[in-house]
Amino acid sequence: MMVNDVSERAESHSAGQSGIARTGSRPRGFTLIELLVVIAIIAVLISLLLPAVQSAREAARRAQCVNNLKQIGLGMHNYLSTNNTFPMFAAIPNGFTFQPWSAHARLLPYMEQTNIYNMINWNVQHQFTSGPTVAALRISVFMCPSEINDRSRPTATLTYYPLNYCLNQGTWFSYDPVSWQVGDGSFHVNQAYTPAGFPDGLSNTLGASEVKAFQPNVWDTRQPSNVGVLPPRTPADLMSWLASGTFDSNGHTEWVEADVHETGFTTTFTPNTKFLYQPPGVLTPVDIDYTSMRDGESTTLPTYGAVTARSYHPGGVNILMMDGSVRFGKNKIAQPIWRALGTRAGAEVISADSY
Repeated sequence: MMVNDVSERAESHSAGQSGIARTGSRPRGFTLIELLVVIAIIAVLISLLLPAVQSAREAARRAQCVNNLKQIGLGMHNYLSTNNTFPMFAAIPNGFTFQPWSAHARLLPYMEQTNIYNMINWNVQHQFTSGPTVAALRISVFMCPSEINDRSRPTATLTYYPLNYCLNQGTWFSYDPVSWQVGDGSFHVNQAYTPAGFPDGLSNTLGASEVKAFQPNVWDTRQPSNVGVLPPRTPADLMSWLASGTFDSNGHTEWVEADVHETGFTTTFTPNTKFLYQPPGVLTPVDIDYTSMRDGESTTLPTYGAVTARSYHPGGVNILMMDGSVRFGKNKIAQPIWRALGTRAGAEVISADSY
């Protein structure tokens, strides 16, 4: 009896151990509630991290944009050292319609782009249409990494590549082909300025600013048709002239062309000011620029432009001063301050903390 009893107990203990082992080895899964909680936590973490990632990316893009402008500023001063002047915006023969090469093309050899510059035979090719290969080239230093339309623009005759950094042509008036008068900015037709041509000081005068590629615009309105017209205060002041112009979405798409709505900007309106216009056949209003007459397209009509500085950076635009420094022009800058920064000889006193 004793032996049997011990044997039975041993079998019972063994069976119990076996049962425990089988129970303990069974995998335990997550309940539906636990899974939902984990998913919710992951979603919250992503929502917290995403703005930080986007902010870091924007900071990197903005830093590259600043570097691009510094390279352009260095090119301008290298040009000055060699030629004793800054480059002119365009060279247009008196009494001729013309399609001149841009100042950007003249800056190429001073920005380590000599190979491209050498593709232009300046002895015979005075119009950019004579250089179709050059017109189609993407110049990386002319493109902001935040630009969403970094692509070529093919046409029936040439393929063009856009740009994001344009030169300051002043407040509003740019050029008159009859009197050869020019505006109050830093770069103009048939005019090449020395530092002495900037009584306001190079550090107080805009040289270049960001713009957006494929910018919608209304051009060749032929108004104003005479010299001496004061700049508009608001976009509404220009509305009555829009019907006589041509609308397209090709502004700032030709880095080779010396034209205010291609390689220039004006300080008529402050950075990123919206000029909303409802083009015929377009469902929603678009934010436009305005040009009375393209440079070199008329021998009698002056060029006025409300070509606004724009960027994809939040809060404003990166700007290059004529001394080569790069700053940030805020959207909220007062219009008189912005216009004062655009003049080379306005005798304005501008505080650094005003923009």
